[in-house]
Amino acid sequence: MAIKSDKWIKKMATEAGLIEPFVSTQVRFKENQKIVSYGTSSYGYDVRCANEFKVFTNIYSSVVDPKNFDENSFVNMVGDVCIIPPNSFVLARTVEYFRIPRNILTICLGKSTYARCGIIVNVTPLEPEWEGHVTLEFSNTTPLPAKIYANEGVAQMLFLESDEVCEVSYRDRGGKYQGQKGVTLPIT
Repeated sequence: MAIKSDKWIKKMATEAGLIEPFVSTQVRFKENQKIVSYGTSSYGYDVRCANEFKVFTNIYSSVVDPKNFDENSFVNMVGDVCIIPPNSFVLARTVEYFRIPRNILTICLGKSTYARCGIIVNVTPLEPEWEGHVTLEFSNTTPLPAKIYANEGVAQMLFLESDEVCEVSYRDRGGKYQGQKGVTLPIT
């Protein structure tokens, strides 16, 4: 496996629709204000968080069950900022829509700006031929409320190219999260 460079990312984004919308440079300022950076980096792409959030709540004291998830466990909100309650989590999605090639595995890692504040970003790998908006999970590991910003960088995608094409891709096996749009809850 080899990690792909900014040159490859730019080529695949413009020629094959790897990332839409695509930002070919690293953006650090918006309207003359410093922001958490997003866009193309040396060996990855820093994604943005959209402004749709599902904030976890225990108001109904439901059991968190991935096989039978209760949608009432979330409060839906839209905004430029989301406050994550202490020791809780929020689901969101990327602004960017991804189309992963058959010979690429994509790994997502949280940005250090958030990690240094006790906010952990969790995303499973984007498998070969998966496509969609990436659902992001933000865990607030602190005993205080924590803030995340919409339309700013939250995580970095790393693209790993295999020496050979996979035998069965995510699309081939009819993966249940194929083509997801918006914030997607667990599907059984």
